[in-house]
Amino acid sequence: MDYATAMARKILLALKSVIIVPLFMVFTIIVSAIFIIVMTLRWRRAGEVLIRIWSSAFLAVPPVRWEVEGTHRIEPGTQYFFLSNHLSNFDIPLLFRAIPTPIRYLAKKELYKIPVFAQALEVGGIVKIDRGAGASSYAAINEGVARAKRDGYSLIVFPEGTRSRDGELHPFKKGAFRMAIATGLPVVPVTVNGTWEVWPPGSKLFYKGDASVVIHEPIQTSHLTVQNDIDALREQVYEMIEKQFRILHQS
Repeated sequence: MDYATAMARKILLALKSVIIVPLFMVFTIIVSAIFIIVMTLRWRRAGEVLIRIWSSAFLAVPPVRWEVEGTHRIEPGTQYFFLSNHLSNFDIPLLFRAIPTPIRYLAKKELYKIPVFAQALEVGGIVKIDRGAGASSYAAINEGVARAKRDGYSLIVFPEGTRSRDGELHPFKKGAFRMAIATGLPVVPVTVNGTWEVWPPGSKLFYKGDASVVIHEPIQTSHLTVQNDIDALREQVYEMIEKQFRILHQS
C-alpha cells in the first residue's frame, strides 16, 4: 500500500469515527434508558434481548465479523464462571453475543461516569471495579459477584486484569481464580482472537476485521479450595487459552 492510499484510508476511517461514534453513543443512551425500565419492571428476558441488540450494533460499527466454537459445551440453565483473555473494548459485546447464556462482567469505575449508561450498569447487575479503593474495593467486588450469582447470572472475568497492550497473551493474576473457586461455579476458559486488530488499545481509529471465540470444556471447582488448588487451576486455564490462542493467531 503506497503512502497516498494509506493516508486516504486513515482519513476515511477518521471520518467514519467522527460520524458513527456519536450516533452509536446516542443509540447507547436510548437503549440504556429502555433497559433501565425493563429491568426495573423485572422483565429480564427483554433485558437480555436489549443487551444482544446493543452488542450487535457495537460489533457492526467497524464492522466485526465473528464466529464462535464450543457453544454445545454450555448447558442451558446452568451458571458458569467464564475466564477469558482480553484484547480490546470489542471483547465485551463479542462475548455477550457469543456466549449462549446470560453473563455479567466486572466494569471499571470510569464507565459509571456516563449518564444513563451508568444506571443501566447498576440495574443490570454489572460488577463495579474501583482499583483505587483498596480493601473496600475487594469487598464490593465480592458482594457484586455474589449478587450476580444469586440473580442467576453467569460471570465473566479477564484474569490478565486489563486489555493486552501488544495483542499477546499475558500472565493471569490470582484474583480471578480466587473468585472463581469461591463461587463454586464451573470454570469455563474462553479464547478470544482478532479484536485487538479491530481496535488496539490507545488507538483513536477502529478497523473492520474478523474475530473468533472458542468456548472450552468446563472445569468443576466445587471440590477445590483456594489454599490448595488456586495455582493449579490458574495454570490449567492459562494452558488451555494459550494453546488455542496460538492456533487462532497463526491461522
